[in-house]
Amino acid sequence: MPGGKNFYIIIGVLIAIAVVAFGWWLISPLFITKEVDEEFPLTANAVIPEGMDRAEAEMVMSTMAGMGEKVDEAMPEMPAAAQSSPVRLKSGQFRDGDRFHKGSGQALIYDLPDGSQVLRFEDLEVTNGPDLRVILTTVADPESSEDVHAAGYIELDKLKGNVGNQNYPIPADADADSFKSVVIYCKPFRVVFAVANLS
Repeated sequence: MPGGKNFYIIIGVLIAIAVVAFGWWLISPLFITKEVDEEFPLTANAVIPEGMDRAEAEMVMSTMAGMGEKVDEAMPEMPAAAQSSPVRLKSGQFRDGDRFHKGSGQALIYDLPDGSQVLRFEDLEVTNGPDLRVILTTVADPESSEDVHAAGYIELDKLKGNVGNQNYPIPADADADSFKSVVIYCKPFRVVFAVANLS
């Protein structure tokens, strides 16, 4: 029966293809390299707020990272009667919070002639994020939310812009000598974006 012989040939070929495919599936990983290059999640060090999942948090963080707000303020002007030079008390250079949260520029604390004090950022550039805050802390070189809040700290204000020169008044009852670093801090996700150690 010629038709029967062809049927067995077709079945044999299909079985042979299946065996070869299965064998290739088993053995091919030994010969093939698969490279994957994904960005590390921006929320890896974040605490996800209640009511939000990691995917939503990642979307918020990545959207904000792509935006920029430039602020360019001059040093505060002094009344003519109190004209004299501000005195720099402390300064430090910003460093990155981690591989994905970048920061550069200078943080300076000045004693102004009227007796007040101001924290000034010069040439600031920091990765943008949701609800970034400016914090002075008594901890040197903080790396995490726990470090920032471990000892005495004060939250001065929301970050005015992620690029530029900016001034933040320091409360009169704060002891500038006790502060060892300035932190740009993402409040909802509790992530350190940039740190400047003060000396």
